Parts: sequence; C-alpha cells; structure tokens
Amino acid sequence: MTSVRKPQSILLFVAFIVFIDMMGIGLILPVMPSLITGLTGASIDRAAEIGGWLLFAYAMMQFLFAPIIGGLSDRFGRRPVLLTTLFLLGLDYAIMAWAPDLVWLFIGRIISGIMGASWAAANSCVADVAKPKERGKFFGILGGAGAFGFVIGPGIGRILGEYGDRLPFIAASILALIGTAVGIVVLKETLPQEKRRSFSIGRANPMGSILQMSKTPLVIGFLSTIFVLQLAAQAQIAVWAYWLIERFDWSKLQIGLSVALFGILLALVQGILTGPVITRFGERRTAFISLMFGIPAYICFAFAPSGAFVYLGIVIGAASGFAFPAMQQMMSTRIDEDAQGELQGAVASMISLTSIFGPIMMAAIFGAYADKQGYYFPGAPFIVGAVLMAISVIIYAITVRRYYSIPN
Repeated sequence: MTSVRKPQSILLFVAFIVFIDMMGIGLILPVMPSLITGLTGASIDRAAEIGGWLLFAYAMMQFLFAPIIGGLSDRFGRRPVLLTTLFLLGLDYAIMAWAPDLVWLFIGRIISGIMGASWAAANSCVADVAKPKERGKFFGILGGAGAFGFVIGPGIGRILGEYGDRLPFIAASILALIGTAVGIVVLKETLPQEKRRSFSIGRANPMGSILQMSKTPLVIGFLSTIFVLQLAAQAQIAVWAYWLIERFDWSKLQIGLSVALFGILLALVQGILTGPVITRFGERRTAFISLMFGIPAYICFAFAPSGAFVYLGIVIGAASGFAFPAMQQMMSTRIDEDAQGELQGAVASMISLTSIFGPIMMAAIFGAYADKQGYYFPGAPFIVGAVLMAISVIIYAITVRRYYSIPN
C-alpha cells in the first residue's frame, strides 16, 4: 500500500537520501589521490590518470544501469529500490575502505556507479506524489539536496583524511547504512500497484529507454537539451582546478571556496527558489531564461581578467540551475505514470554519457591551449561551453515552439 502522508514529508526524506548519497561521494574525493598513490606507489601524475579511469568506470556504470534501476522501480516500487541501493552503497564504501589493491578499488567504484544510478528512482518519487505544477519545485529540492551534500562532503572528508585515507570511506559507509535504517522506518512507498508495469530488459537499457522516450517528441527534445547543457558543464568539472592554477595561480583553499560557493548557490537556486520562480514565470519561460544565463557565465570564465570575474561568472551561472527541474516538470507530465522511472533513467543516462567522454574532450582542449606553444588561451574550454549552451537554447526553443501551441 502507498502512504497517506503528505507528499512533502515523503519527498523531503527522499531528498535526505539524495543528500546522503552525494555527501558520501564528496567525502571520499579529498583522499582519492593519496589512496591511489598509497596502493600503487605511482607518482601524482600517474595517480591522476588512474583516477580518471576510476571516474570513467563510475560514469559508465551509471550510464548502463540508470535505465535498469529506473525500470526496476517502475516494476517493484521506489521504496525497495532506493533502500536496497543505499544499503549496497554502504557495503560498497566498506569494501573500498578495506581494498588491499587497485583491483578492489576499481570493483568498488564500479559498484558505486551501479548503486548511484538510484537517482532515477529518487526523482520518480516526485512524479508519483507531487501535483504536476509542483513537480519542478520538488525536482529542484532533490537537486539542491544533492548539491549541498556534495559541497559539505569534501570538507568533512578533508578533515577525516588527516587521520587516515580509509576513514572517509568508513564514514561514508556508516552514513549510507544509517540512512538505510532510517528509511526502513520512515520511507513509504509512492508508486501504487495499479501504476506499475512489467520489467523489460529491451526497454531497461540506455538505447532502449532513449528510443522509448523518442516516441514523445517533447521529451526527446528536452533530453537533447539536457545532454548538450551537461556536456557544456564538463568544462567546469574537468578543468576548473587546473584552469584556476594556470590562469590565476590559486591555492587549493581558493579553489575549494569557489567550488563551495557554486554548490551553495546551486542548492539555494534549486532547493528554495525553483518553486516560486516557476510559479511566477511559468515552467517554459523559466527554463528558457535560465538556459540563457549559462552563455554569459561561460564567457565570463573564458575571458576573466581577475579572480573577481570568476566569482561573477559563478553567480551568473548559478541562475542556469532553474532550467533542469523546469524541464523535468514538463517531461514528467508527458510520460505515463507507469513509466516515470524509465524517464528518469533516460535522463540519468544522458547525463552520465557526457561524464564518459566530456572530461576527455575538455581536458584535451585545455591542454592544447594552455601549454604556451602556439596560441595561448587556457579559457578555451569555456568558449566551447558557451557555444554548447547557445546550442542548448536553440534546441530548447525549437522544441517548445514546435510542441506547445499556446505561448507561456
């Protein structure tokens, strides 16, 4: 049976699960370089390459398994999928805390990628219990919870890492297991039996889910928009620290503060402001204007003459955080209630796909223009980001104009 609780109480706990999930990821980031060097004896540059392959393994598993997790949640309900993946994630962190060699560390990251695909089931809870006009608000709350968890995780991980490289993994494991225990008591099922559908492996794979979504033109248009804007975001994810060191000789503390500021602003935008903004301006207009903010943000980064312009770009770029939950709200209303997990799995696969080859592409562009041989312009990846954001705006505008007859 489904819960009779108010949607807010259910979704706030789902947001808590997302927070724990992302905080666990953030906890282990500061100690990964020293853990890799300790296990392999490799130099820091070689450790960075190994770390890149660990990220690749994580992203690839998310790409492959997000539709499966989403499909399983459509079949068996959100609660068992969320609690099982969170529990297994806790065991996985324990494996990585114990990992005696690099092979076990890779196994741990592969499992993390699979279990981290539970994002699809978490977002499906929004479509299950929230009214269509309120879904953007709650999608934003989930996104804000994840951003906040990812921001404070590295800070705590850095402190714990002072007492041992394995301690942050133990903390992440305990956090996930406590979250599971609380969820068993608190979390209620959101998907009623009559809205469930049979599981099909033909649909529960990246290509299958995307092909299924392509039957709804508005959805495939927005998925394409999300793909391009997330590819643009890889410019920040892949080269941010390297660019700040090369361009402004920033310290680790300064770099960390810049990342924290962006995370806090994104949590504020998505977690608190998204609902009121969508109510005031409408979902279509909100997404369009929000996407437009990404273009000047990347241009500001690319040509920043000083650190002040870096922070200006961060503030401007945070406003682009409204677009994603607004598009999620619109897509969720176009998909059958028994396929919301499949939709969120397709969204997660699109995002994960950019994480597979996006960092390689952006790092190569940065390397080509930051080596002081030939034309020197370390901000080149952000020019690419600005162009991609412009393309995402065009795709979005064409999609909305074609499939909405009444202007919003």
